[in-house]
Formats: sequence, structure tokens, C-alpha cells
Amino acid sequence: MGSFVSAILGMPPLLAYLLVFAFVFAEDAIFVGFVVPGETAAVLGGVIANQGHADIWLMAPLVVLAAIVGDTVGYEIGKHLGPRLLGFRIFDRHRRKLEDAQAFLRKRGGWAVFLGRFVAFFRAMMPALAGASKMRYLRFLAFNALGGLTWGVGFTLLGYVAGASYDVVAKAAGRDIAAVVGVIAVIALVVWRVRKSRSERRSERDYRGSNPEAEPGTRGES
Repeated sequence: MGSFVSAILGMPPLLAYLLVFAFVFAEDAIFVGFVVPGETAAVLGGVIANQGHADIWLMAPLVVLAAIVGDTVGYEIGKHLGPRLLGFRIFDRHRRKLEDAQAFLRKRGGWAVFLGRFVAFFRAMMPALAGASKMRYLRFLAFNALGGLTWGVGFTLLGYVAGASYDVVAKAAGRDIAAVVGVIAVIALVVWRVRKSRSERRSERDYRGSNPEAEPGTRGES
């Protein structure tokens, strides 16, 4: 990776901008994230700016734009390919993760799009899964833009502050943030289950109140 960064630092600024944009965009649009995690490219963009080879005030918005547009392309791919997308052989080794991502999307909806931005595998697949699930685009776009802005600015500035220590920071940040998001997802799932259970009990009490003759557990069935 060191030689790769050295090569980028030796490029003209315009080419460096285009390369960072392309990596962040391609992660979600064509699943390049399986090979090069997007946060690596975002942090690298900050490092390039730190070294004086780019402007941080241009690099950060460019990373955000690449994240949002890449997710939109991924969404459209999922929308048009639908269930066929999951049949691609490239995903054979990731079936369990795909099932987890689908379950998370069903339970959390738009918030799964936002939180998925901070977990490598979810970041690459969540837009396509959202499109395949027929989530309304405007709802998707709102959470996608919020996630892209938070993630893009955060990781680019992280790279800018880290400077030459970009490789250590990129790995540690990706791991730690994924752990935090995992904890948040578990808490959200527990809260959702508790609220659903309470809602079901409340509905049952209301039903019994309006149907005094109904026996518990039978709901008036003969």
C-alpha cells in the first residue's frame, strides 16, 4: 500500500482527485468494496490533502459526492436486477452476510442505509438491497445523503489529521466504527422487539375489551 500511496502522491492533483472519487464511487456502484474498502480511499484522500497535493476543502465534498452517487447507482442496479442480483456467483462466499444485511434492512429500513455506510460489507451491498426491496428512492436518498455526508467528511478529515499514519488509522477506524455500529444495531433490534411485543399485548387487550365473550388465545374462533 505504501508504494501505491507514493505513486498517487506523485500524480497531478486532478488525477489524484479522480482516483479517490473513482474508488469511493465504485465501492457501492459495482461492489469494488469487496477488494478495496471505501474508507481506505477516503482516508487516502485526506492524506493527499495533508501532504499538500490536494485541497481538503475540495477533497472532502468530492468524497461525499462519490459516496452518494455511487450508492444511487447501486440502488438502481438492485432495483432493476431485483432478486437475480443475489444469485450472482460473486456473492456465494457471503451468503450469511447477505442474509444479515437483508434482515437488518427489513427491520430498520432507512436507518439501515445510514448505519450500513459505516460497515464495509453493508456499505457495498445495502444500496443494491434497498433497490431490490423497492424502498422509495426519496427515502433512500435522504438516509443515503446523511450517511454519505457523515462518513465522507469524517474519514477524509481523519486522513488529513493522521497524515503519514493513514494505513494504521484506516484499519483501526474501519474496525472500531464497525463494532460501534454493530452495538447500535443490536440495541435497535432489542428496542424494536420490545416495542413490538408491547404493541401486540396492547392490541390483544383492546380486542378482549371490545369482545368480552372471546376466550384468551382463541380471539373468538369457534
